[in-house]
Amino acid sequence: MEKSAVYHRPSDNFAYSINKTTLQIRLRTKKADVQNVKLLFGDPYIWENNEWQIEEMPMTLSGSDDVFDYWQVYVSPAFKRLRYGFKLQSDADTLIYTEKGFYETAPLDTDFYFCIPYLHQNEVFDAPDWVKNTVWYQIFPERFANGDSSLDPKDTKPWGSEKPAVNNFFGGDFAGIIQHLDYLVDLGINGIYFTPVFKAYSNHKYDTIDYMEIDPQFGDKETLKRLIAECHSRGIKVMLDAVFNHSGYYFPPFQDVLEKGEQSPYKEWFHPHSFPLTGGERPNYDAFGFVESMPKLNTANPEVKDYLLTVGKYWIEEFNIDGWRLDVANEIDHQFWREFRQEVRSIKSDLYILGEIWHDSMAWLRGDQFDGVMNYPFTTNIKNLLAKQSITGQEFIENMSKVYHNYPKNVFEVTFNLVGSHDTPRILTECEDDEQRTKLIYTILLTFMGTPCLYYGDEIGMSGGADPGCRECMKWNEEDQNLDMKQHIQRLINLRTNERLLANDGEIEFLLPDSPNGIFGYRKYTEDKSIVVLVNSTDTEKSYSFTEPLSDIKDIYSGKTYTGSSVTLEGYGFAILNY
Repeated sequence: MEKSAVYHRPSDNFAYSINKTTLQIRLRTKKADVQNVKLLFGDPYIWENNEWQIEEMPMTLSGSDDVFDYWQVYVSPAFKRLRYGFKLQSDADTLIYTEKGFYETAPLDTDFYFCIPYLHQNEVFDAPDWVKNTVWYQIFPERFANGDSSLDPKDTKPWGSEKPAVNNFFGGDFAGIIQHLDYLVDLGINGIYFTPVFKAYSNHKYDTIDYMEIDPQFGDKETLKRLIAECHSRGIKVMLDAVFNHSGYYFPPFQDVLEKGEQSPYKEWFHPHSFPLTGGERPNYDAFGFVESMPKLNTANPEVKDYLLTVGKYWIEEFNIDGWRLDVANEIDHQFWREFRQEVRSIKSDLYILGEIWHDSMAWLRGDQFDGVMNYPFTTNIKNLLAKQSITGQEFIENMSKVYHNYPKNVFEVTFNLVGSHDTPRILTECEDDEQRTKLIYTILLTFMGTPCLYYGDEIGMSGGADPGCRECMKWNEEDQNLDMKQHIQRLINLRTNERLLANDGEIEFLLPDSPNGIFGYRKYTEDKSIVVLVNSTDTEKSYSFTEPLSDIKDIYSGKTYTGSSVTLEGYGFAILNY
């Protein structure tokens, strides 16, 4: 047995509360090295005849990546505390693994074991339950619909009359969004994520001038209130984008520092290296990247903190928003986010707090900061599988198994899964305009765990390269829309909405292919029901064999019924089997 590969820690993604009474405990071992694992556990204060009372419970192999196997079990301590270890069996060895190392027999001293001192109810991860049942739609307001031309900025171009650029405007606004809310309802959307709507200089609005005002090209506060009310009346949640890492160049406090230098009362709102402030290729102040027009805010400064926390609360109190998406969240100090969560959750207890983080995010997901992060590892792997075609189906499953086990299950259920955004080329373009590959990406997105998001226009087959090419005006003429793509996505959303196993109910089991590029899949299941999603990520017909023959098993997408020991899928085909 490879002892160096065996790993557990009594926290984070290896031991965590699923609810007020139940823990999920995980263990990592070398791939295909251990045949059987049992959890050894007991209450540290229950002894009989001077012997600690220890129980055994079998653990389930919950997934494998290219290097490791992962095991898991649920346990409900009667007195909300636990000491535990693991019994590992391989062909050659049986070992006991505890906090203090490996032993041939189980130690009798409870101090040798991993410890959960107490299950505190206020430490249970408490992301809003509604998020697990949400299908999001990202709207870049400037490019979705122009409903009130009286608000158009100077030199606004006729809708869709030219290619998107970093500095052109087409007049998208709140009125246009309100006019098309029923389109989103028909699609099956029940959550909208808006990129920034606050007063800013650019068309993308990530360079805020005033965090307490709506950009006049979108409308006014009353129009936003009406938009949110119209959304809520249709069962649609609303999430706004907060850019707290940096302000815009024309943010009045930054202008004051530019003008007054060291004499400015706002100099500590930012991170100047010297005075006077100068921009250019390497500004002498911290910024988002080296972008001189986006100076970094000092969120440790009490005045800045108070200002931004007021902003965070104001749009909840006055407009009843349902979520904050936090831009460049990893570059802001953890203490700020802890206070942010306390403040905004004191106003709305089921507010969704979503961080933009591209790397391992466990440090932000311990229940004291964010509810979820944007799941870019999912984005990367699904694009590598079907857009770039640089990994096999086996590698996709192994990679996603690793990502899944990097987080607690109840955290992964509210991660924000996306395949395109205002920052990336359109997914159809990334798939070289191959509609079948693009459809298959949406099949996986809309049947996988997490909360999925569509980027506006992707559902009708819009194309475009990297920013600004991905920010084209929404095409509202049906003659310009790929209705087949739209109907595919509509059907998948409908299935996800009506069959909760296609969302976040139950457990997930990853199904490896029988060859690297064979059919792969995943099974979502409870004690009495299973849904199996099978995917052929190649352009040639392939078959998947089951260990037990199928008996009139229905594909709930196509309506086809399968009987026998295997399922055959055409190139880029899929099946959603209801057991």
